[in-house]
Amino acid sequence: MSALDKDTVKKIAFLSRLEVPEEKLEPIAQDLSKILDWVEQLSEVDTDGVEAMSSVAEMTLHWRKDEVTSGDQPDLVLKNAPDQDDHCYLVPKVVE
Repeated sequence: MSALDKDTVKKIAFLSRLEVPEEKLEPIAQDLSKILDWVEQLSEVDTDGVEAMSSVAEMTLHWRKDEVTSGDQPDLVLKNAPDQDDHCYLVPKVVE
């Protein structure tokens, strides 16, 4: 994998809404390049025949029946909503 440059790190920081000082761009670029190289090495591991696992500990997940419960209770559902309108949650705008 090719090494990341300062401009790429600056763009990633902008998209992530992170403020990165100019003097830290180069060290971060080197660190991210090493991380990406390591992740690329993982793709070389032969995982054929290896079952996916959800935990390193042997366990069985408990299943419950998929049953319809009383759901027509908008007042109860919205009881702790910080702001609501016409039985809907109101959330603050996050996109400029």
